[in-house]
Amino acid sequence: MAFQLGASSSSLPSSPSIHPKNHDVFLSFRGKDVRHKFISHLNRALRQSGIKTYMDGVNLERGEQISSEVFKAIEESRISIIVFSKNYAESKWCLDELLKILECKKTFKQIVLPIFYEIKPSDVRDQKGGLGQAFTKLGKKIKDDIKLLEYWKEALEEVAKLSGLEYTAFGDDESEFIQKYIIGWINSRIVNQTPLSVAMYPVGIDCRKRDIYQHLSIERNDIIRIVGIFGTGGIGTSLDVRDTDKGINVIKHRLCSKRVLLILDDVDEVVQIEKLVGDRSWFGLGSRIIVTTRDQQLLKISEVDSEYELKLLGDNEALRLFSLHAFKKDEPFDEYVDLAKQIIQYAKGLPLALAVLGSDLKGKSTHQWKSALNKYKNIPNRNIQKVCLVSYEGLDNNEKEMFLDIACFFKGKPLPDIMNIFDSCGFFPNDGIDRLKDKCLITIEGGFVWMHDLLQDMGREIVRLESPNEPGQRSRLFFHEDVRHVLEESMYQGTNKVAGMIIEMPKGEEVISLNSEAFVQMKRLRVLINRNASFSSGPNYLSNELRVLDWFEYPLQSLPPNFHGNKLIIFKMRGGFIRELSFIKFKNMTIMKFSDCDFLTKVPDVSSIPNLKELIAKRCTNLVEVHNSIGSLDLKLRSLRSLDLGHCSSFRSFPEVGCEMKSLTRLILSSTAVEELPLSIGNLTKLDELFLHGCKNLKRLPINIILQLQHFESLGIFGGCTNRVKKMGYDGQSILAIGSTTMEDEISWNEEKLQELEPPTNSSNGSNALQVLNRQNCFQSESNFFPISSFFTMFDSSTTLTYLDLSGSEFVSLPTSIKGFVALIELDLRDCTKLEEILELPPNIELVDAKGCNSLERFPEVSRILEFNGSHIKSLQGIVLNGCDKMHEKIWNYKVPNPSLWKVCMCLILSLFEFYIGCMTLK
Repeated sequence: MAFQLGASSSSLPSSPSIHPKNHDVFLSFRGKDVRHKFISHLNRALRQSGIKTYMDGVNLERGEQISSEVFKAIEESRISIIVFSKNYAESKWCLDELLKILECKKTFKQIVLPIFYEIKPSDVRDQKGGLGQAFTKLGKKIKDDIKLLEYWKEALEEVAKLSGLEYTAFGDDESEFIQKYIIGWINSRIVNQTPLSVAMYPVGIDCRKRDIYQHLSIERNDIIRIVGIFGTGGIGTSLDVRDTDKGINVIKHRLCSKRVLLILDDVDEVVQIEKLVGDRSWFGLGSRIIVTTRDQQLLKISEVDSEYELKLLGDNEALRLFSLHAFKKDEPFDEYVDLAKQIIQYAKGLPLALAVLGSDLKGKSTHQWKSALNKYKNIPNRNIQKVCLVSYEGLDNNEKEMFLDIACFFKGKPLPDIMNIFDSCGFFPNDGIDRLKDKCLITIEGGFVWMHDLLQDMGREIVRLESPNEPGQRSRLFFHEDVRHVLEESMYQGTNKVAGMIIEMPKGEEVISLNSEAFVQMKRLRVLINRNASFSSGPNYLSNELRVLDWFEYPLQSLPPNFHGNKLIIFKMRGGFIRELSFIKFKNMTIMKFSDCDFLTKVPDVSSIPNLKELIAKRCTNLVEVHNSIGSLDLKLRSLRSLDLGHCSSFRSFPEVGCEMKSLTRLILSSTAVEELPLSIGNLTKLDELFLHGCKNLKRLPINIILQLQHFESLGIFGGCTNRVKKMGYDGQSILAIGSTTMEDEISWNEEKLQELEPPTNSSNGSNALQVLNRQNCFQSESNFFPISSFFTMFDSSTTLTYLDLSGSEFVSLPTSIKGFVALIELDLRDCTKLEEILELPPNIELVDAKGCNSLERFPEVSRILEFNGSHIKSLQGIVLNGCDKMHEKIWNYKVPNPSLWKVCMCLILSLFEFYIGCMTLK
C-alpha cells in the first residue's frame, strides 16, 4: 500500500464560498465496481462519524447525462473523494463529475482526495491498464466529440498528480483502511479545523458581544456557568459551531478536569442539552457553556444561570449593515437613500432580512428596487421566510392556528381579548400564548400582543400558499383584492375553509357590491372585521361560529335572522344603520361597542350577558335610553367594568343603581344631556373613574357620596360646563347643585359660605389618588361658576390627590395653598393663557406642565434652578415650558455662572427669528 498526503489538500479554504456547504463529503465512484463493497463501507463509516455525506443512489445507463442536482451537491461539498476503479473511465457520468470536481477545486478551493482502488495512480495518469481500456472503449462510442475526450484526458492526468490513497485488496482490510486513513484524515480537516463562521459584515456585534461577556462572568474561575441566548429567527443567535457527539462517557471522563468553552448552537429540543450538558460535574471549574436557541422555554427547563435576549439592530446599525451588502459601503448612494430607508423600515432591525435584501437588491436600478419593495409587501423573500419558518414548524396545530390568527387579525390587540377569543375556540391559550412567546414569535408589551413585521408577513404567506390562485379556498382572507373578489364574484365565492376575514380597503376604493350568497358557504367563519369598507347591501347570512363581529357602517337595521351569536365574544358596530338590538342574547360576549350609530336609540337588555366587561355607546346622538338591566342587576352582570355613553347628546336619564355593583370601575357620561346622577351612584362601590365634563345640563351631583367611594381616583366634572355653582354643602344628601347665578351671588358665596366647603371628616379613606380632570373654561376670572379659591380650600387637607389637571383655566395666579397638596406628583397647567405667576409648588411634585402659558413670567422655582441654589423640592424632575414666551425670554437672557453645573435639555427651533424652548429637564 502506498500512503501519501501532501500539502495540496491539507487545509480548508480560507476565503468564503459563494455556495453554502451543505455536505462535508461528496463521493464520486463507478457503481458496478465498488457500490456494494468499498463505497458501502466508506459511506457507513462517514455517517457514523457524523460526517455529512452525499452519495448518489441512482444507477445510470451508459450515455445518460449527469443531473443538475449532482452538480449542485458537488458545489455544496467541502471535500470530494474520487474512488478510481478499473471501470471508472468508461462512464461519461463519472468523468463529468470529475470535470465538475476539478472546477470547484479551482474556483472554490475545494479539497479533493483521490483513492486508487486496486489500480495504480499511473494507470489514471497515463490511461493504461484496466482503466485505460475502459477509457478507450468510451472514446470509440463518442469518437466524434474529440474536444470532450481531450477535457477528460487532461482531467485524469491532473487528478492523478494529487496526493491520494492507494488501496490493494491483498494487503489491506477495507474497514481498517477506511477507519485508519480516510476517516481520521477527514476529521482532521473538518471537525478540528472548522473555524467559527463570522458574518461577512459583523455590524452591531461588538456591543452585543460585550453584553454576553458580562453574562459569562469570565473573571470567575471558581464556577461553572451556563448562559442561554435566545431571539427571533434571523436575529443572529446561531454561532455556526459544530460539535461531534462522541458520547456522554467521553464528555464526562475527558472534560471533567478541563476548563472548556462549549457552545450548543440552535438547540430546539431539551434532550440535546441533557445529553451534552447533563451535569455540571462533567466539566472543570471555570468552564463556560453557551446555549443558543429560538425557544426561551428550553432555557427555563434547563435552569441556565443567565438568559440573554438578542436585540434587534437600531436604525443606524441596520442602515450600515444593509448598505454594506447592497453597496459594499457604509452608506447608500444618494439616489437610493429614500428607498434604503423604506427597506430598513420593512426589515425592522432583523439582521438576516437586511443581509438577504441587501444582496438581493445589489446592482439593481431604483426602478427595480421600487418593484421589489412592492413585491416584498405581498410575497416575502423566500430566504427570509425559510429561516422564520423553523420556529413555526415546531408548533402544534392549536399554536399554529393562534399564530396565524394573530398575524392576520390580532396583532396589536389587547391580550385579555385575544385570550377570551382563543379560549372559546378551544385553542388552550393559557399554554399556547406562552409557547408563542417563548419561541420569540410574539411579544407582550403593555398588555398588548405584538409580533415582528416579517413574522407577520411569514404567517400571511403561509395562508396565501394554502391556495395561491383561489382565495376562497384559504383559511383566512386579509388582502383587499382577494376580499373583494370573494365577496363580489360568484366564481371566487368563499368556502367552508374560510375561518377569518379582515376587510381594509385603500382610500378611494369603490363600494363593495356584496354578492347575496357571499357568506352562505362560510360556515366556519370565526372572525369578521370590516375596518373601513362600505357595502351596497348587507349580508343575508352570518356564521354562528363567529367570535368577533366588527363592522364599519353596517348597511342594515338588524343582523341576519339566522344569526344567534351564542359564541360571539366581541361585538362592535361603527356608524351605519343598526337599530334593532332587542334580540341580542349573546351569552359569551365580553365587549359590546357602538360608535357613531345615529339610528341606535336604546341600549338593550343585557342581563342575559353575564360575561360582559365593556359596554360602550359613543357618539350615538339619538340614544335616549339605557335599559334598566344596567342598574337593576341583581348580580346578573358581575363582570361589567366599563360603561361609556360619552357624547350621546340625547341621553338624559341615568338609571337607578338598584344593588351593589362590585365590578364597574369606569363610568363615562361626558357631553351627554344628563341632568343629575342618582344617590344610588354610591352602589358603584369599586368606581374609580367618573367623567362628566361637557355635561351642559348637569344640575345635581351627589359629590360627597362620590368622594367617599373607597377606590375613587379620577373625577372630571368641570370641562365645558356652562351652568354655575349655586350651593354646595355636606348635608345628609351631599348634593352639588349647579344652576344660574348672578355675579353678586357668586361674590357672596365666596365670602360667606367657604365654611361649608370643609371636606367631610372621613374623606381620607384609603383612596390612593384623586384626579380632577379637564378643568377647561371652568375657572374663569370674570364668571367663576366654581371659584378656584374654594376648590383649593375644599381639598387643602387631602393627602390622596396625586394628579391635578387645571389645563385651560383662566386664573391669574396659582393659589399658594397648592403647597398643601402633599401627595401631588403631577400638575397640569397647559394653556392657562392668563396665568402670570406660580409662587409655590407642592412638596413632593415631580412634573409641572405649563405648556402654552404665554403670560407666565414669575416662577421662583425656575429662578432658583438658574441661580444654582438648587431646587428645595428634591422630587422635582421636570418643568415643561413650551410656548411660555415670557419665561423663554427670561431664561434666554439669564447669565448662567457655570453652565457645566446644570443640565438642560432644550428643543430649540429657530424660524424667522422666533424661538421656542421645548423641555427643560432638571437635575
